[in-house]
Amino acid sequence: MPTMANITVKKNDGTTDIIYTAQAGAGGDKIPAVWKAPVVTNGTAPAHAPEFKLMAQSNAAKTARRLIGVLSYPSISLDSATSIATVKSRAVVELNGVFPLDMPQSAIDEAVSQAVNLFVATLTKDSLKQGFAPR
Repeated sequence: MPTMANITVKKNDGTTDIIYTAQAGAGGDKIPAVWKAPVVTNGTAPAHAPEFKLMAQSNAAKTARRLIGVLSYPSISLDSATSIATVKSRAVVELNGVFPLDMPQSAIDEAVSQAVNLFVATLTKDSLKQGFAPR
């Protein structure tokens, strides 16, 4: 079982690091581990921070483990009259994986590595940014 820790990722510029700080470890199945990044532009409240959650649970037959990751990234709006920042909207990105318990660990390792590398491939990132699958 992994140990809760901060996660460092690259921002969109490809060079700047952003640190998602560990907030709470998973308390067991169906209870997510939670990380928060620094508050985005114009925000000051904790609700203005991007948040990543990762949850694990067994499937109904107890033959596989399902992991679900969710990133919630807010768009902050600043009211010029009151100087109050509010969350205008949120981009939500989900990762969902099912890992059979009878599958060799080497096959799971390879599937995870290839999937994650596909998700960070330029074509996949561009598709997500533009909101369309490649044609």
